[in-house]
This record gives sequence, structure tokens and C-alpha cells, in this order.
Amino acid sequence: MKITLPPRQGTEPLSLPDGTPAAAPDVLDTPARRAVIIGANGAGKTRFARHLARSLGDKAFTLSIVDALFCRDNGSDVDRIFQASALPAYDKERPQSDLERLQAMIMSDELLNLLNYKFADSKELEPTRLDRLMTLWQTVFPHNRVLVDKGRLAFSTDSAPDTFPAPRLSRGEKAVLYYGAAMLYAPPGAIIFADSPEMFLHPTTIQTLWNALEAMRPDCSILYITHDLEFAASRSGAPIIWVRACDTAASTWDYDVLPPQSGALDDRLYMAILGERRPVLFIEGNQHSIDSRLYPLIFPDRSVKPLGSCNKVIESTRTFNDLRGLHHLSAMGIVDRDRRDDGEVAYLRSKNIMVPEVAEIENMLLLEDVVRAVARAGGRDPDRVFASVKKSVLTMFRHDMRSQAMLHTRHRVKRTMEYRIDARFPNIDALEQHVVDLMREINPRKLYNDFCSRFARMAHDGDYAGVLRVYNQKSMLPGCNVAGLCGLADKDRYVSRVIALLRTPSRAADSIRSAIRNALGAPAE
Repeated sequence: MKITLPPRQGTEPLSLPDGTPAAAPDVLDTPARRAVIIGANGAGKTRFARHLARSLGDKAFTLSIVDALFCRDNGSDVDRIFQASALPAYDKERPQSDLERLQAMIMSDELLNLLNYKFADSKELEPTRLDRLMTLWQTVFPHNRVLVDKGRLAFSTDSAPDTFPAPRLSRGEKAVLYYGAAMLYAPPGAIIFADSPEMFLHPTTIQTLWNALEAMRPDCSILYITHDLEFAASRSGAPIIWVRACDTAASTWDYDVLPPQSGALDDRLYMAILGERRPVLFIEGNQHSIDSRLYPLIFPDRSVKPLGSCNKVIESTRTFNDLRGLHHLSAMGIVDRDRRDDGEVAYLRSKNIMVPEVAEIENMLLLEDVVRAVARAGGRDPDRVFASVKKSVLTMFRHDMRSQAMLHTRHRVKRTMEYRIDARFPNIDALEQHVVDLMREINPRKLYNDFCSRFARMAHDGDYAGVLRVYNQKSMLPGCNVAGLCGLADKDRYVSRVIALLRTPSRAADSIRSAIRNALGAPAE
């Protein structure tokens, strides 16, 4: 197995270690001049990268911010260049870390450039490494400055103009300084191995920094070694070397080389899955939604990924399961029931999408057993609390029955039209007649009246579970006063109490988890 990085004339293919790259082509050429080596902690990705670097000899140039800050005299690639530099021997004894060595070389080269400029016939001063480092610094930190004070690098900010030396920089700022300077000293045409390129850096800084560094050295290629899924996803267009496991005794690896795009999953999502060793559960919502807070505690054996829309959950679950031959994991999804009919629900469940017996996620928190568990944990009478919640929910539903019936009718008409209109018509007259016949068959008014009658029976019979199944109303959770009845200040405190109970093993947690799993029709644990 070989990979060419980059595919330009005179570049020898890079041979990958022994392993089982079943899904990889014989040679992978990428115009991106970069690749990502990714794997879970302990998978062997660092050993994998070291093997590659050794095979390249002097063409490899390894960057490690951990070594740069904390290792002394470690024989690194930066130290090798430092020892071969024009610095006097006594100056080579003082720097104790790679970051200090790089600063010493930068200042020495700046002095030599100024001397050459002074005595050269030509008076055209080319940009120096220090100039390029200053430009990079202000690209990453627009309100900061790099200066020279008494022959040393110094720094200032717009908010605090007093200068300060490099040792007073934060670790993130030291990382930017190290990477910028080190890239300037990488050999021409080098393949740069960036180990944990995201370490110490703020998420808003990482992409800006590495995009600028790639642009700074267009002659070089970069192999990123990371387990940070956000960073891996940011390297769009880069092939992925996914290291799954390593046999250290035999020096072999279980890995795949993946193309930049795989199936219909976008880069960010696909990267978010590669490092996982657990089955995946796709859900609606974002990182801060109730879904994202609740479902990881209901399914602790799964890696829960919020995707936003229900359509994204459905498509991603389908696509991910289609790729089982690549990643050997299984995926399930959860979407809100909303106003789906029994046929739609059955179809989704056949595709590994769980659809709950409640209309939306907020209704999950009003399941009878959940309400009783929270009331009991707060020292309240669960019978009285639930009776009051049920009465309030049914009262609200009676008030909203007709508007809810209208929403269900509109959904049913829309879905039926989408499914039943056939695009193969010989002319516009045929299409028009088909639509007229279809509307007569659907009969929206009859649908609406049927929903009104059905909802009226639910309200009359006190069918609390049935109401939760069909009632989409975000204000129901605060409106039924379940929080106050359980001794809590508001809806948010109620949600937080449910989450807190699930975090600690208890009878209440078991009751809540069981109620939600049953509502989802989840497989047995």
C-alpha cells in the first residue's frame, strides 16, 4: 500500500506499514498535500506515524508541541537543524527546549540578514523568517504584536501595550509561536508530521493557524496525527488514514485509507464516527438540546451524535449502515413522532429509526413514570402530582384540539400528495386530472373531522398516553406546572432534575430510563 503526498514530479510514493487496508486502493494520490492519521486512544496511530517518519529519513520533519515545551535535549528534528545552524557553540548551549532553540535561530538569522543587507550591493531587503512569523502571529491573533526587545522576541496586545517576553505567553500562544517558527525551518519539500496539532489551542484558533501554516509552506506536505474529531473534519479534501488497532509485537496495524468523501455523510459527521468503538445513535437537536442531554444517559452503551434535523438523522442512519463493511459498527436513530401516522412510524422503525410513543422530546418528560419518579425524589406525593399534571395536560389539549386536528390534517395531506403524485404524465391535462382525483380521494375535510372526533374521545376518556402521542405543544411542559408540583422553580429546573437523577444509580433513574426506553420501543439492554 502506498500513498503519494503530494503527487508531483519526482516524489516517491510513501509506503504505509504492514496491515490490512481492505478498502484502500493500491496508490492514493491527493492534490491536497495533506492527510490525516486518526484513531482512538490506544489504537496505535502514533506508532504508525513514527514508522512512516523513519522510512522517510531526512525528508520527515516531526512537530510535537508537548516535546517542544516539556522535553529537554530530546534529539528532535528541530534540535538537529539547530545544531547544524550558524550559531556559535556557546549560544547553542543556552536554549533548553525546542521553542527556545527556534527563537534563537530566528533572531540569529535576522541579524545575519541585516548584516548582509548592509554590505550587499543590492539594497532590496527580502522578507525574513521573522517577518513571516510576525505576519502569521497577527493572522492568528489580530490584536497582538510580535516585537524585538534587546535582541529577544517580545509580545504586546492592543489592550495592554507593555511588552512581555515569550515565557509569559499562554500555552496556546506558545504553540502558535512554535508551529510558526518550526514550519519556517522545515527542509524544502519535507513531509511534516504534526502530532496532536490541536493541543493547547482554542477551537477558534486551530483552523486559522493550520490553514495559514499550509499556505506558508506550499512546497511541503503535512500528515496530521490526531484523535480530535473536530480538527480532522476541518482538513477538508484530505484522505484519512484510519488506524483501528496495532499489534506491537509484530509491528502491524489494522487500518484503512479512506477517500475525502465516503458515502453521503459529510466530512464532519464521518470524522465524528471514525474514532468510535461503540455503536452509534443519531438524534435530532444540537449539542445543547434536551435530546443531547437526555439520550446519552438513556443509551450509555452508544455514542450519541446530534445532527439537527430529522431528515439528517434518517439519511445518516441509512448511509452509515450501508457502510457496515467499512467500519463494522451499527447505527440507530431517534426522530420525534410529530404527526406521523402508523404507516410512517412502521417504515422508519424497519430502518433502525426509533420513533417514540410521544409526539416530541418534551413529552418524554411528562410520561407518567417520569413524573412520578421526579415527584418521589423531591419528597412529593407522586399520586397527587401526576393527577394534577394529567388534569392540566388534558385541559390544555381540549383547548387546542381543533388547531391540533388542523396540523395533523395538513401533515397527512402533504405526505399523501408527496407519495401519490406520479411524475410520469403525458401532458398537463393528465397531471391536473390526477391532482383533482387525488384531492377528492384524500378528502381533507373528512380527515379533519375524523381527527377532531378522535381527539375528543381521548379527552373524554382521559387517555393521557394517547394525548402525549399526538399533542405537539412546546408550552405544555411549563403550562402543566409539573416543575412547581415537584418543588422546582421552572421548566429548566425540572429538565435538569431529570438529567441529574439519571446520572446517579437509583430507583428513580431506573424508573425514568425504563419509561423512556419503553416509549421508544428500544431493544433490550
